[in-house]
Amino acid sequence: MPSSPPPSPEEAARRQSEARAAVTASLTSVGASVDNEMRTRTADLHANSAAISKQERELAKQTAALAKQTAEWDKLLQAGTKKLNEVGDIQNWAEMIERDLLVLEETVRLADDGKATREGVNGGGERKRREENARGTGVGGFAGRGVEA
Repeated sequence: MPSSPPPSPEEAARRQSEARAAVTASLTSVGASVDNEMRTRTADLHANSAAISKQERELAKQTAALAKQTAEWDKLLQAGTKKLNEVGDIQNWAEMIERDLLVLEETVRLADDGKATREGVNGGGERKRREENARGTGVGGFAGRGVEA
């Protein structure tokens, strides 16, 4: 291939100037593109930071409310436990009274049996009438009420 004659100095300067202008335009375009992307990312980061701060405040508020609710539930639980213990104490008290009454009842029965044995045949009628009254089968409509006919 035949070689072309060397360009004149004016032509070389013009080509060099065009090449510089093209590179400068390309770099400016890339710079503007990167700058625009960075500005967009910066705006997104700023918006996300504000949203995170808002969520952080809301979370702190809800955590405080939850702590308050937990304290109220704990107080309610303590009160319920105390009441349950009181019911248990009352039940124990009632059982003790019931045992004492059973002991008294047995003592009275044994005393009545001993008295009836000492009274012999003549005293047996009185004992029988008391037993009938206690069972509710006595005479006179007062049976089982502690009133003897």
